[in-house]
Amino acid sequence: MANPNLQDIIEKQVLTVAKAVEDKIDEEISALDRLDLDDIEVLRERRLQQMKKMAEKRSRWISLGHGEYTEIPSEKDFFSVVKASDRVVCHFYRDNWPCKVMDKHMSILAKQHVETRFVKIHAEKSPFLAEKLKIVVLPTLALIKNTKVDDYVVGFDELGGTDEFNTQDLEERLAKAQVIFFEGESSLNSSKSSAQTRSVRQSESHDSSDSD
Repeated sequence: MANPNLQDIIEKQVLTVAKAVEDKIDEEISALDRLDLDDIEVLRERRLQQMKKMAEKRSRWISLGHGEYTEIPSEKDFFSVVKASDRVVCHFYRDNWPCKVMDKHMSILAKQHVETRFVKIHAEKSPFLAEKLKIVVLPTLALIKNTKVDDYVVGFDELGGTDEFNTQDLEERLAKAQVIFFEGESSLNSSKSSAQTRSVRQSESHDSSDSD
């Protein structure tokens, strides 16, 4: 039989939590009750503007090639791609099984996360980029934000160390780097990688033909 004193303490704690939840609900209901028609119309207009802006963003993303997983044909094209989009995930690959596995997951995420551009480039045909960004192990994902390579996913070590990882494993890793929008990202931000940032703009200056 439970200790009567302990039981009393537990019951008081439960009642305290229940009272706090009840007070919070009452507060939210009161706030809604205080809204007049003008307040509701302001909220409605604000929501419509938010929806309009998001629709415009989505339309722009689609026009830039977001929503599909595509290949960058040359090193020169790489710079125009990363300048056009705020968030880019670039898969440096060669024709082998591990890279084909990564392709599969990248194709899925490209459709799910239209806010980010998902692309790939053949590492062996891109010697300047591979050397500049220190791409050694394939597959490697370069996670690019605002024209800078901010983080890397190298091989499958962070994805369970096997080619049988789930798409969600990769999704969570990209969310941790804040290169995609993800509902659970707030709980992942604290473990953000401290990988060295390398400027794509700096790389671009190596070849003047890549400038606007």
